[in-house]
Parts: sequence; structure tokens; C-alpha cells
Amino acid sequence: MIELQNVTKLYGTVIGVNDITLSLSPGAHGLLGPNGSGKTTLLNLLTGQLRPSIGNVRVMGQSPRNNARLFRRIGFCPGNEVYFTNVTGYEWVRYLQQLQGMTRAEASRAAKSSLELVGMSDAMHRPIATYSRGMRQRVKLAQALAHEPDFLILDEPFNGLDPIARHEMTVLLRGWIEQGKSLLFASHVLHEVESITRSFLLICGGRLLASGTAEEVHSLMANAPNEITLRTSHPHRLAALLVERELATSLRIDDHSVTVATLQPATIFRELPRSLVEMGITVTEMQSTDESLQALFNSLMKLHRGEL
Repeated sequence: MIELQNVTKLYGTVIGVNDITLSLSPGAHGLLGPNGSGKTTLLNLLTGQLRPSIGNVRVMGQSPRNNARLFRRIGFCPGNEVYFTNVTGYEWVRYLQQLQGMTRAEASRAAKSSLELVGMSDAMHRPIATYSRGMRQRVKLAQALAHEPDFLILDEPFNGLDPIARHEMTVLLRGWIEQGKSLLFASHVLHEVESITRSFLLICGGRLLASGTAEEVHSLMANAPNEITLRTSHPHRLAALLVERELATSLRIDDHSVTVATLQPATIFRELPRSLVEMGITVTEMQSTDESLQALFNSLMKLHRGEL
């Protein structure tokens, strides 16, 4: 679906994206990174709005630059505000579908259908100037969906949405994926991606830090510094065992738990159960700070900055 070969985009002396090589198959993928990390630049390269300074970009096997036929297969929801506020949501979406090549009648039907799909039935004939930020976000999504593309590209689609609207959009996007269509959406909030897909790309400073499923990246991070809390009725004996095996860089002992900072979490997960059985120590609960995508994101960012 997407292929990038050594892609770099320069804005004068500023690097937007830096030497990214990537291949993505059809499906749903999240693009994660803090603000200013290069997400929007990468999406603009994929939609042909920017030309790479170095390297090649292919979407569905074609260059996206000035490729109207390809763009009819792509739905794009930009992160910035791109409206004529004196027109209605319906008129704006209809006009964009006419630019896609639809007749006025076809564009009218498509605009109405997509606006109803995103929950704008009652407000579609109001001027965009009267819309809340969440309503404007829904209209942006409607114009991306109206021509029924094969591949949907969304830049921060949850911005400005209240909890109910976020849930509705999540359900809508899951339904889109279940139809066998493809999706790439950028966000700086991990739980937004986690609610849609387990496949993600992590970008920071214009560089691709990691890609794959959450489980695959967890595997890559298995021996990164980690903090593990073990709940036990024998905290002092457990602490002594961890020190004896040289598995702890630091320890904190409470009444019923031991929190260990370690450079060898994979070794602890693999070998500790056998040692516990041999010593008759019962552990009733084990939690790692890297059990969530949020902690994983933080760890990878620290590695990128050379803090680990």
C-alpha cells in the first residue's frame, strides 16, 4: 500500500522527515508522535502535496505527486482548518466531490450520505461558521469518506471531539476497517490509536523509531530498562533473590511488594518463576510499567534521546 525508500524532506535547513524507508501492507495503521515530530509532513508526502527532497514515495504502486487518478482512491482528512465558513457543510462537501469528478447530482447524493454517516444530519445545511470545532472535524471526515476511497488518511482526526463523538468516530473507523479498506491515521495520543488498531509507526524528530504491532515492539524493548512491581508475602526474601542474581539496579520494598528497576526485564520474566518455586516464594501479582503503549512510547522516546 505504501512504500518509501530513503525519503527525506527538507525545509531549507530544517529536516521534516529524515531518511525514512518503510513498506506498509493494506490494513489499519496508526502514526504516532509528539507535535512537530514529522507526522503531517509524512502524510503530505503520501498525498502528493509535498515532493521529497531525497528518495521515492509510492502509494498503491504509484507516485502520488500530481496524480489525480490515484487521489480519487484516497480520502484525506487534514489536520488544519480548510473551510469556506460562509457556505454550509453540505455545500462544501458537495463541491469537493465535484472536484473529484462527480456530476452535481452524484456529488449531492454523496455529500448527504457521508454527512449523515458522521452524525451531521441536522446541521449540514447550516453555515460552517456556526459549527463547533467537533462539528467541523466531522465535516472534514465526511468529505474524506464521500467518494468511497480505498485508502483513508487522517491527520489527528479526534481533535476537538467530545467523548461521545470520539466513541462514534471510533465505531465508524472500525466499521471502515471491517469492510476490508485501509486506514492510516496520525495522532499524538496513544490510546486513540490503541482503540482502532494494534499496528503502529512511531516517529520523532522526522525519524521512524519503530514499526509493527504493539507486541512486536514490546519484544524489541524486552531488554530496555524497566521497572517491575511484584506483590508477595515474602518481600525481603524476594529482594534478596533479585540482588543475588544481579537482576536489580535498584529496589524498593514495601509491606507486601517489591519494586525492582532492572536492565534485564526479559531475564526476570523468563527465569524468575522457576527460582520462586525453588525457594517457596509466592508472587500473587506482577506489573510492569511497560505494559501499556503509553509506557512503550515513553521508553522509545528516551532511547531516541539517548537517555537509556
